Amino acid sequence: MGCDGGTIPKRHELVKGPKKVEKVDKNAELAAKWKYCALSQEKLRRPIVACDLGRLYNKDAIIEYLLDKTAERPNAEAVAHIRGIKDIKELNLTDNPEWEGERRNTKGDRYEDIHCGMFICPVVGLEMNGKHRFCYLQTCGCVFSDRALKEVKTEICHKCGDAFKVEDIVVLNGTKEEVEKLREKMEERRTKTKTKKSKKSKAAETVSTASESKDTTQPPEVDVARSSLQNGGESSQSAVAGSSGSSSSSKGTKSSTSSATATKRSIQEMTEKSEAFKSLFTTHSSAKRTKDQTSNWVTHTPYHF
Repeated sequence: MGCDGGTIPKRHELVKGPKKVEKVDKNAELAAKWKYCALSQEKLRRPIVACDLGRLYNKDAIIEYLLDKTAERPNAEAVAHIRGIKDIKELNLTDNPEWEGERRNTKGDRYEDIHCGMFICPVVGLEMNGKHRFCYLQTCGCVFSDRALKEVKTEICHKCGDAFKVEDIVVLNGTKEEVEKLREKMEERRTKTKTKKSKKSKAAETVSTASESKDTTQPPEVDVARSSLQNGGESSQSAVAGSSGSSSSSKGTKSSTSSATATKRSIQEMTEKSEAFKSLFTTHSSAKRTKDQTSNWVTHTPYHF
C-alpha cells in the first residue's frame, strides 16, 4: 500500500531514528527567571523579595505560602528552604526609565522588546534582564550589577550608605554551582545562630540557678529576728514558770510585753519630740481620764462623756 503515483520515500520516513533533544529558548528562560515569580509564576510586582539562594518572589505569594503550607503548589520545591519572613529580604530596586510596561503595546501593533528590563543598576545603568550578573546585599537589600561592585570596590552601599561585607553579597538567579555555594553558606549561618541561641539559654539557666542557690543559703533577716525574739520569750517564760503556778502566767505576759516594748520605744519617752507633738497621741497625760470621768458603759468611742 502506498508509494503509488511515483512517490519515492526517504530513509528518515521509513526508519525511525533517535529523538532530537528539545532545546529551551534562552530568551524565554531568562524572562521566566527575571520577570516572573519563582513560586506563583506571576509577573513580578512590588514589593519583590529574594531568598538566600538568590531567587525572586512576590512578597504576597511568600506570605500566602507561609500562612498555608499544606496547599498544593506547582513550585513548592523552590520555597522548601524558606521557614519564615526572616529567611527573605525585600529588595531595594531602581526603576528603568525606558520601561513603559504593558501600557505601551495595548493594541498589539508595536514592537515589544523582550530584553528590556524593569529595573537597572543605579551605578552602571545596566538593565536587569538576565544578560548581566546582578547581586543584592543582605544588610540593606539594595541591588547592583556585578560589574559595579567590581569596578567600585567599597565596603559601603552605593545607594543607601550602609556598611556591608563580602559575605553579605548574594548573586541573583545564579548557576547551579553558585546556588550550591549559597546553600552551604545558608546552612552554616543557620548552625551558627543555633549555637548562639543555645549558649544564651545555657547562660540564662546558670544565672537563674545561682540566684536560687543564694536565696536558699541566705535566709531573710526578718525571720532571724523573729526567731530570736521567740526564743527569748520562751526562755523568760520557762524561768518564771519554775517559781509559782498562778504568778507564772502574769509574769510571762509581763516579760513578753517588756521584751516587745524594749524593741519599740514609746513616743512619750522621746526627748527630741516637743510636748505639743506628744499631746497629739492618747498616751499623753492630758488624754488620760480618771475613774469619775469615765463612763459605766461601752461605746464606740473610748472617751465618751
